[in-house]
Amino acid sequence: MTRLRARRRLPVWARALLLALLLALLVAGGALLYARSLLGPAGGGPYTLEVKPGDTLGGVARTLQENGVVKNADALRFIMRRNGTAGSLKEGLYDLNGQMTATQVAQKLAGPARIPTVVVTIPEGRRVRDLPAIFQKAGFDGAAILKALRTPNLSPYTGDQPDLEGFVFPATYEFRPAETPRRIVQTMLDRMQTEFTPANVAAARALGLSVRDWVILASMVQAEAANDAEMPVVAGVFLNRLRDGIALGSDPTVAYGLGKDLPELDRSAGDFKKDTPYSTYTRQGLPAGPINNPGQAALLAVLKPERKMADGRDALYFLHGLNGKIYVNNDYAAHLRDVARYR
Repeated sequence: MTRLRARRRLPVWARALLLALLLALLVAGGALLYARSLLGPAGGGPYTLEVKPGDTLGGVARTLQENGVVKNADALRFIMRRNGTAGSLKEGLYDLNGQMTATQVAQKLAGPARIPTVVVTIPEGRRVRDLPAIFQKAGFDGAAILKALRTPNLSPYTGDQPDLEGFVFPATYEFRPAETPRRIVQTMLDRMQTEFTPANVAAARALGLSVRDWVILASMVQAEAANDAEMPVVAGVFLNRLRDGIALGSDPTVAYGLGKDLPELDRSAGDFKKDTPYSTYTRQGLPAGPINNPGQAALLAVLKPERKMADGRDALYFLHGLNGKIYVNNDYAAHLRDVARYR
């Protein structure tokens, strides 16, 4: 019978070394698995991070860990430092969620921030006195806005009026929450300035109107017309009356001069006989200044008026009937007949 040869055993030191290597591999593998688990999605929901001036990466990372966006704040900091983006945080908003990996979160934070804005809509035809309440509702300081609006020298067209009436363009704006009142008002003035193109200014001058006169007349058209389609008709009547030296007779100018809203006018109390620099019943020509802030449709209507009636005669009178229609006439007698018929 053949005797089996005895197995040669490894020396003690070799076995110890092998065991150490095995343990090291196990530890390294476990550490790798653990590290990978820290970099995976944290499982939280959508989260919008707001980075404010003075915020640090460490503070931001902890906030994201607390809100379930990353599993480990230190892991996020390590990734951004390794990538050289630890100093890339910018003031603003970052839209994140807990389904992103730590690497994806780091990439998002290294990119541009979304700047928070507040949307403010200024309707056509609002007066300066109406605007502070609109801004107050949007979260701004209404009193500070009014103070800025009472700085007429911000526009070269205000003349001697006490505020910026007429030159604040009505539109929808996006402002940063911390925007200054002065900058807010300047933004609206700059938007109005874009309407004063060389072609538009030349068209106004061809009608005998300065930029200021154009805006004043546009504010009257804005107040009088029931809709955009009527604006060229109303503008045509006013331009013809200016040319012929006929008082413009616009009720909204009377209301503005008395500090009233249009429905508050009282004929029996003599409102239409009270003289103010804005009344177009007691005075000839344009009122002393704009009576609201006109929109683009009103501004363009003045430059492209409808000055003729269907029969070719000049339009000199208009009336809004109770049926919602506008009636235009060339002579006062016909106008009075329409007043009796449609009012």
